[in-house]
Amino acid sequence: MRAYIFTGGAVDAVALHERPAAGDLTVAADSGWNNAELLGVTPRILLGDFDSIGKDKLPDAEEILQVPAEKDRTDTQLAVDLALSRGADDFVLIGGLSGRLDHTLSNLAVLRYLAQRGCHAVMTDGFNRVRFVQNSGALIARSTFTYLSLLADGDVAKGVTVDGCKYPLKNAKLTRNCQWAISNEITGNCALVEVRKGALFIVESK
Repeated sequence: MRAYIFTGGAVDAVALHERPAAGDLTVAADSGWNNAELLGVTPRILLGDFDSIGKDKLPDAEEILQVPAEKDRTDTQLAVDLALSRGADDFVLIGGLSGRLDHTLSNLAVLRYLAQRGCHAVMTDGFNRVRFVQNSGALIARSTFTYLSLLADGDVAKGVTVDGCKYPLKNAKLTRNCQWAISNEITGNCALVEVRKGALFIVESK
């Protein structure tokens, strides 16, 4: 089952084409409700401590789950866990890539968390789109995003191959301390990115 998790942060509503279909689970994490509204989506579930969206007049969601403000996990992490508990294994996270840097880094870690549970996941705000792969690969279709960058997650990523781009790679090694696979460009209909050993964040940017 696919789940759409709407989080806070700025989004480019014009560039965002991802929309839930009938049967998809839709969850707003606190002020992520506002981003959902920008996209013309009414999430089925609203979850959070509501410090961002405000507690005085909550939206009319089918299900509202309020959590304490003092907690160990962020609203986004709780929304993802809720979707997992309801059977989701394919995730689209909207927002979460701008604003507070600590939240952005925490949200990127959610992609790793989901991949390690065998889930497919992508996070996008219209300005950027991010995937996480570990000992595997991904096919990236050419789109309105200009740049394709690979960031090693971990000390080293080995056997990195990139086909279909301006700067191809073959069995390359990327390290956390020397992130040089930045600002590539897809030249064909799609790019194939593979990492034999290790993990990568695949980032598409405008």
